[in-house]
Amino acid sequence: MRSLFNLFYPKTCKACDTVLDYGEDIICTSCRHRLPVTGFHYVTEKPIQKLLYGRADIELGTALFYFDKKTLVQNLIHNLKYRGDKSISTFLGKWLGQELAELENYCQIDCVVPVPLHPKRKRKRGYNQVSGFGKAIAKSINADYVDDALVRTRSTRTQVFMGRATRSKDVLNSFDIREFTNLQNKHILLVDDLITTGGTIEGCYLALKKIKNVKISVAVMAIAQ
Repeated sequence: MRSLFNLFYPKTCKACDTVLDYGEDIICTSCRHRLPVTGFHYVTEKPIQKLLYGRADIELGTALFYFDKKTLVQNLIHNLKYRGDKSISTFLGKWLGQELAELENYCQIDCVVPVPLHPKRKRKRGYNQVSGFGKAIAKSINADYVDDALVRTRSTRTQVFMGRATRSKDVLNSFDIREFTNLQNKHILLVDDLITTGGTIEGCYLALKKIKNVKISVAVMAIAQ
């Protein structure tokens, strides 16, 4: 029955839209090898920390992929955010989580917190696109997943490729923190789908720093080149 169903409704790659072969899931083998992985968590250079320098003092920072327009990565993010393919989020979280689980510094993280959507946008979309990503990473590194620590107080425009000044002004004061005493003295991993100028991460960082004695790290699906 499964073979018959796949004959009429074949599963396709979420990056290139070709029909998946037997044993493939979410992404075809060809795309798996062509996706531009960053390997940030393996190198001593700190691109995300440098991007946020002077704005957010983060401990660790990594991204799974490089992002650019009209690429396989853009297709993945687009399918996740606008076509309801929530399975992409979990798939990418497992991918990155398996790599982070091999690194001692990431295994010292206490909890994973996703960048929140504004309630209006979440109702429209039906889900937060980074939830599966965050949950999978948390499971891999044996950390707690805390999805209600941050709240988004303002609904902002889509911000990919906006200038830094415009983006920062639009989002910097868009986040707040709930009273979470259980997060005091914790190392928090903040997760999001895409980082461009860093305005969203900076806004979340400023909110999370209201919690006593926390350390903050960042992991995202992709970083804009």
